[in-house]
Amino acid sequence: MLSDAFSLGRIVNDGLIFKQNFSIRSYEVGADRTASIETLMNHLQETALNHVKTAGLMGDGFGATTEMSRRNLIWVVTKMQVLVEHYPTWGDVVEVDTWVAASGKNGMRRDWHVRDCQTGQTIMRASSVWVMMNKNTRRLSKIPEEVRAEIEPYFLERSAIIDEDSRKLPKLNDDTADYIRKGLTPRWGDLDVNQHVNNVKYIGWILESAPISILENHELASMTLEYRRECGRDSVLQSLTAVSTDSGETMVDSRGIECKHLLRLECGAEIVRGRTEWRPKHAELGEARSTPVENA
Repeated sequence: MLSDAFSLGRIVNDGLIFKQNFSIRSYEVGADRTASIETLMNHLQETALNHVKTAGLMGDGFGATTEMSRRNLIWVVTKMQVLVEHYPTWGDVVEVDTWVAASGKNGMRRDWHVRDCQTGQTIMRASSVWVMMNKNTRRLSKIPEEVRAEIEPYFLERSAIIDEDSRKLPKLNDDTADYIRKGLTPRWGDLDVNQHVNNVKYIGWILESAPISILENHELASMTLEYRRECGRDSVLQSLTAVSTDSGETMVDSRGIECKHLLRLECGAEIVRGRTEWRPKHAELGEARSTPVENA
């Protein structure tokens, strides 16, 4: 429904799913003439917050419920998995569905399903795990029963991603990384209202160390991230990438290229571990291609 493209969104499916449309703006399109992964991730974040707001759960915090705000609790993401089937272009309208469910005893899962508004074609699926942190002490917290009572009525046991990527994400270092980008620093505009770096900013930093040959010839098909600690405005970071290789060069087959990533502070403390998979641009899914990628 194009008339809904600029609205806050609406709750459907007996109050369990939040739906919102977005028009892809010219400034959200990159060199490929398609929306960037950061643009799509911002859409996910926006719908999550609007879901909480529209449901009447928003306290005085950013995405926090009333009971969370009373206890100085905030949500922090610990894991994110994203599968991208194709990227929308300037002027396209995308429809984002989001919902929540329990994740273990002390976490919450939030899923998303993004479709092309006109064709209904799936654009992206994503799933994330969130836990609570005390805003003042920056320590993780159990979910209080009062908070659980607020959010449980909205839980929907439906998974956007059936095959969860449960593979261990290895730690990179100076010896195992093929590419390293140093001296990355947050700007004031990179901070959210909780005074730490916005989650989407980490994705841009991770890709800072990806080789240009991959960025030019391939598109991001999937991404798995594990968030390990916060990053503040005075932090200086390093981005490390390792490209899967075979006998000195990477050959792209039907699965494309796989990269491993690490975002760390200069002192070595880990911020985010990640894995990305890339497919050849303008190639049909499953089509075999062989393209060499140079090593550092």
